[in-house]
Amino acid sequence: MTEAAVTRDFATSTYTRGTLYGLAAVSIWAGNIVVAGLGLRSSLTPWDISAIRFGVAGLLLAPYLLRKGLAFDRLGWLGLAALVLGGAPTVLLANYGLLFAPAAHAGALFPGVMPLMVALLAAVVLKEALTRQKRAGFALIVTGAVGIVWGTGGSFGTRQNIGHLLFLGSALAWACYTVAMRRARLDGLHAAAISGVGSLLLYLPPYAFVAGGSLFEASLSAIALQALVQGLLTAVVSYLLYGSAVSILGASSGAAFAALCPAMTAIMAVPILGEWPSAIDWIAIALISIGVYVVSSGSAPERRA
Repeated sequence: MTEAAVTRDFATSTYTRGTLYGLAAVSIWAGNIVVAGLGLRSSLTPWDISAIRFGVAGLLLAPYLLRKGLAFDRLGWLGLAALVLGGAPTVLLANYGLLFAPAAHAGALFPGVMPLMVALLAAVVLKEALTRQKRAGFALIVTGAVGIVWGTGGSFGTRQNIGHLLFLGSALAWACYTVAMRRARLDGLHAAAISGVGSLLLYLPPYAFVAGGSLFEASLSAIALQALVQGLLTAVVSYLLYGSAVSILGASSGAAFAALCPAMTAIMAVPILGEWPSAIDWIAIALISIGVYVVSSGSAPERRA
């Protein structure tokens, strides 16, 4: 086997690994949304679920952060703030938006539009090329996201638009996290530790002061399920997987996998929550999925060659 063939096979293997990391991360995010929906059908509130997430993740990751440090020499104040934005503010904006607009709109306007925001930020900050192929993929993603909102009764000039703006703000916060992590070349677990511990310190004190007692009204099984899915899988494992995907594929291509979240969420919600997407939803989900494939395939070794 020639040296060029060995190099090509290694690059293909690395790209495949990055793709699997991205798919695994978005699978956890989709399950997180469904499990959060189950929690909201109990006595848990969005604020309680956020507290469980940040409390568990922050405590689990604090020893690692103490050992690794804040990486301030690579991040600076702006980068450090961007990583913390990827924690509590991202979740709180999305949760608060649910008070004004339905969850289907959240799925479309948060993970659906976020890859586009990452690509635009990465083009400016990281000088990542916004190729014609990526632009075509992002056009499909945005079209699908708009289709989901339109198909579920979205309209302009209404109270729902407050929720829409909050969802977009959540997407922007996560985009800042992605670009800051990539720029500082942090590994996924280190970035997750900074975000998780920062979110614990930012969110838990005011939550405990205002509404901490409501958490204990829920059953132990409901709290344990949220602790496992929200605190461990979503806030730790998925951040590690997502960070690895971004490190291998690049910021914009790695982030594109997040746009698969509406499709995976819709599939999981059918057996678990009994929610059936409409025909328009399925068309929009298909457009988003194709868009993700078009964007992410731009990082394949064959494309680079």
